[in-house]
Amino acid sequence: MMPAHNLPPEFRTLAALPERPRLLVVDDQPINIQTLYQIFHADHEVFMATGGEQALAFCRDNLPPDLILLDVVIPGMDGIEVCRRLKSNPALADIPVIFVTAHSEPADEVAALAAGGVDFIAKPVNPVVVRARVKTHLTLKAQTDLLHSMVFIDGLTGVANRRRFDEVLQIEWHRCRRSNKPLTLLMIDIDHFKRYNDHYGHQAGDACLQQVAAGLKAGLKRAQDLVARYGGEEFVCLMPECDHPAGQTKAEELRAAVAALGIAHADSPTASCVTLSIGVAVMQPSSANTPEALIAAADAALYEAKRNGRNRVSVSADL
Repeated sequence: MMPAHNLPPEFRTLAALPERPRLLVVDDQPINIQTLYQIFHADHEVFMATGGEQALAFCRDNLPPDLILLDVVIPGMDGIEVCRRLKSNPALADIPVIFVTAHSEPADEVAALAAGGVDFIAKPVNPVVVRARVKTHLTLKAQTDLLHSMVFIDGLTGVANRRRFDEVLQIEWHRCRRSNKPLTLLMIDIDHFKRYNDHYGHQAGDACLQQVAAGLKAGLKRAQDLVARYGGEEFVCLMPECDHPAGQTKAEELRAAVAALGIAHADSPTASCVTLSIGVAVMQPSSANTPEALIAAADAALYEAKRNGRNRVSVSADL
């Protein structure tokens, strides 16, 4: 399988279409897979699965494809059930599914569309037709994703908003629980921001928030990491598969990076420039804990950092 796309999930949707859309072909016949590969490989990333469980696992464990070409009759779980399961998963429900099958009776088409498919193409496929329909549905998805991304982006800072954070937290919680990996949350507060607004004015305060957000975003190098504006002068960073040492190191890097911006803060009793207090919490998701507990632990660690003088990182105990 080819490596995941380098762009963070929240920014992949800002382009009209991905440079090389990712297609997943699900069919148990090598000749059918080869035919679709020949049609699309020049300008698409083409992946393959020969069974329903394999297709679902690929979508769960990798950057999801932009579109799925799905046969109805495949070993084990049939294509109709695969589509139903995709549509029942919030993280995968928006992937368009085109059924490509030798079963072309009206009842078969009705069943495929009722399961959540967006189109139905009979075999043997006509290359011109299948390319046109794939292009149409990729374009529709890109337009929908663009509108969706606008709902989840903070208008002032350009990073994800609270609603997007809440959604991604649930997704990453369940993913880390399945993979038995830790999930790290950084709760970040701009020190003495009210004083900054009172001293410099709200327009300067907005500019300060934008600079801090840009600094935080630049400091997160992994595609799966998310920075979001949590509210007011508070930000959060969600980092899947990140343990205590790595979480603390990244928090220190972000704190130092924002201090290095040198944004003057003449009325701060902590430093002459804008600084951050950061609380770090790391949790192994399980049935014994909740995403809300992770937020509470990070918030408590942030309070500890502020109580101990601000401009510092505080790490919660093992959870």
